[in-house]
Amino acid sequence: MTDNVRKLEQILGYDYSDKSLATLALTHRSADQQNNERLEFLGDAVLGFIVADELVQRFPTASEGDLSRRRAALVNQKCLSQIARRLGLGELLTLGMGEQKSGGRQRASILADVVEAILGAIYLDAGLQRCRDLLLQLYGEELDALPNTSAGKDAKTRLQEHLQAKALPLPKYKIESIEGEEHRQSFRVSCRIKLLSEPTYGTGSNRRIAERNAAEKALESLGL
Repeated sequence: MTDNVRKLEQILGYDYSDKSLATLALTHRSADQQNNERLEFLGDAVLGFIVADELVQRFPTASEGDLSRRRAALVNQKCLSQIARRLGLGELLTLGMGEQKSGGRQRASILADVVEAILGAIYLDAGLQRCRDLLLQLYGEELDALPNTSAGKDAKTRLQEHLQAKALPLPKYKIESIEGEEHRQSFRVSCRIKLLSEPTYGTGSNRRIAERNAAEKALESLGL
């Protein structure tokens, strides 16, 4: 067992049964043909599943759009590289000479990849539950700091993001009527989306407000 594998185990509080998996997880493609890319691929899938499952349990009333935004905030390169830096994983990597000289130990993409590779290695070494336990331990700060991603977003934005998450067309808004004098008008706007058979309607003192109210009605109809 190499010193770097031993240090990794100490950092993680986890002893690999198969030390070769840990060695492989720490080996960048610039150093060897046998490297962590396949483990990274596996770890990315495991990470996405565990994070999604945890979010569903933590936020039982969150919409699909909210869950998707929270997951994206946790599995992106920035978040993963922050975790890697916090753990000091860059110093444990096996890199090619060129990558070492160009600052690879601090490169966000490499650091994010090694976190995924380590998770993939633990999944192969001990299974999904052990991998989940460790991942939630690593993500403690990030999970606790998750914002309420729907806060501050108006109904039009929330509706649009919900439809985008389902790969559906964006809402279509149409002014149905304008009543009142020019300085005191009332707009009535319809909102049509593919998920609802009938349009929803909103009113307001200007078009923007009326559209927002129509979007809010659509969200209510969708149970969001």
